[in-house]
Amino acid sequence: MEPIINAHAPEFTVQAFQDGQFKTVSSKDIEGKWALFFFYPADFTFVCPTELEDLADKYEQLKGLGVEVFSVSTDTHFVHKAWHDASETIRKIKYSMLADPTGVLSRGFGVYKEDEGLAYRGTFLVNPEGLVKIAEIQDNSIGRNADELVRKVEAALFVASHEGEVCPAKWKKGGETLKPSIDLVGKL
Repeated sequence: MEPIINAHAPEFTVQAFQDGQFKTVSSKDIEGKWALFFFYPADFTFVCPTELEDLADKYEQLKGLGVEVFSVSTDTHFVHKAWHDASETIRKIKYSMLADPTGVLSRGFGVYKEDEGLAYRGTFLVNPEGLVKIAEIQDNSIGRNADELVRKVEAALFVASHEGEVCPAKWKKGGETLKPSIDLVGKL
């Protein structure tokens, strides 16, 4: 298994649903930007709407950090629209809902479940250079927490702009960081 951290995000062109419109989104759209890809198995399911709503509640905060959010499932953009129209929870979503019926994105990020044609729950933060800086994949029965995701995004943004500093466990924005040196060896 190849590590995905610091690997280039895959090239793609897919259809999406956002703000009541269909649109095309491609890897060109994320060049020079921070992008968060949030994979989930399928529309009209159980855990998925709870996660997507949680992420929708953090969308403005993530945008304020300069991060664009893309949810991704193997459903079509038509299904995303139908789910949006049918669910008060999904109507809260303002970020792009990417359609990946061929699995190009799901395979590219290593979350495609071949036996079901669905994606695992995967979360990936891609930096402006197109490199994956955060990768988290979990079983589809386990929902994610957007508060923790925002914390990790803030840490990634911090270390990207503060060369030589690292964020310790449970670090929160404004908290103390570490500057790795021989002086710290054995003292933490």
